[in-house]
Amino acid sequence: MKRLIVIFASVLAVASPVHAEDALIAVAANFFKTAEQLEVAFESKTGHDITIVSGATGSLYAQILNGAPYDVLLAADRERPMLLEKSGDAVEGSRFTFASGRLAVWSADSSLIKADLLETLTQEKIHALAIANPALAPYGIASREVLQSLQVWESVMDKVVMGQNVGQAHALTATGNAQAGIVALSLIVGDDQTPGKTYLPVPGHLHSPIYQDAVLLRHGQGNRAAIGFLSFLQSPEGRELVSSQGYDVN
Repeated sequence: MKRLIVIFASVLAVASPVHAEDALIAVAANFFKTAEQLEVAFESKTGHDITIVSGATGSLYAQILNGAPYDVLLAADRERPMLLEKSGDAVEGSRFTFASGRLAVWSADSSLIKADLLETLTQEKIHALAIANPALAPYGIASREVLQSLQVWESVMDKVVMGQNVGQAHALTATGNAQAGIVALSLIVGDDQTPGKTYLPVPGHLHSPIYQDAVLLRHGQGNRAAIGFLSFLQSPEGRELVSSQGYDVN
């Protein structure tokens, strides 16, 4: 890993507009807004041009297996990047954890957010509770685990509405199609337009850790923009930006 980081750093250091390249970055939905900020900072620093494509980690993984020309994957889990390394669709040894995700319950109606998490989630006023689809999105798995840990999954199941990814779960709540949602904390912290700004952080012990891994894909091997972006993500500046958006980076 140390050797890889040195290589990344070297590429970033010598990058300049004269040698600028393009890269296509596949990003889990929870990380989209943070990735946009990283994009601006990285392009300004290096002259490279990156394009971000966002979606559920499971969907992005399937696209990569079917030949999508992504150069980098920023996943919402460890499993898919690891599988891509094993299948040869990612560069072996390039995988690293760039963030640990956190959950929050939020609503555009401030009166629905109580001091107690269990009370908040089991209110009769909540007719629809949005989460990401556990079959596609790691944040959906974690959200279901929260409800299971609180022993209310069976009782609220009929109220649960699912977005394909955590971004869609956030949108369902923002538009009022769901009175509350369990979403990535980063989608609340990083969005000045979020109605209400009323939320309750979910204790991490209620769900499995949401370790988010990045990996250089086979298509991006040798791509200076892709390698440089991964280097920037690991730099102090990149880590500070990620941390400011509601993620743990330790």
